[in-house]
Amino acid sequence: MTDVEGAVLRPTTLRDRVIAIVRQALVSGEIRPGEMYSAAALAARLGVSSSPVREALLTLVSEGLMEPVRNRGYRVVPMSEQDLDEVYQMRVLLEVPATLQAAEQANPDDIASLETLVHAADSAAQDRDLIRFVEADRHFHLSLLSLCGNKRLVGAIASLRDQARLYGLASHAERGTLIESAREHHEILDALAAKDLKKVDLLIRAHLRHTRSDWAQPARRSDAEPGPKTPAV
Repeated sequence: MTDVEGAVLRPTTLRDRVIAIVRQALVSGEIRPGEMYSAAALAARLGVSSSPVREALLTLVSEGLMEPVRNRGYRVVPMSEQDLDEVYQMRVLLEVPATLQAAEQANPDDIASLETLVHAADSAAQDRDLIRFVEADRHFHLSLLSLCGNKRLVGAIASLRDQARLYGLASHAERGTLIESAREHHEILDALAAKDLKKVDLLIRAHLRHTRSDWAQPARRSDAEPGPKTPAV
């Protein structure tokens, strides 16, 4: 996985690196909902052994992103509008209060660290690099949420974010959606620095609405145009 100006942490195990690559392939549209993928075929494609790929796929199964099909392999679980609505509702219930709690705990050093991540997202948005932007966006929000001090809560929100998978969204980079989303990060950070919790509440709710209405869409084969080649491990 590519570092985002040093802000995105490189996965520490081969399994984690494979998971990161599969997530990127979902975003780019190279791995498509409903189609079958075998651990052996993906391993050969990535130039690694089957074991870490199988471990990675089983992790994605446990997260609800993929499902095993007996004697055939694994496939990405399609999400309906109802599924995405439910994920959005749960994110609002969990992520808004968690962000507010994190905002209360944030100190100047935390703000400085988050600012680095915001600039990383800016850079990716300006470069129209969707995969790099998605990684930077994820790292910003999860790093912010980690300030609340509840690892299980952050893990649950991370899982919900992943369930609202952003399939084949290369067109967003061309439409300027990345730049608008990056701007929202700046607004959230400014409100955090000012300890304006009311504004943080309004901004994070608006940000979540945008991720549902503008980004998260049901996965259909016709929506998933082939994207860039999945990077090698």
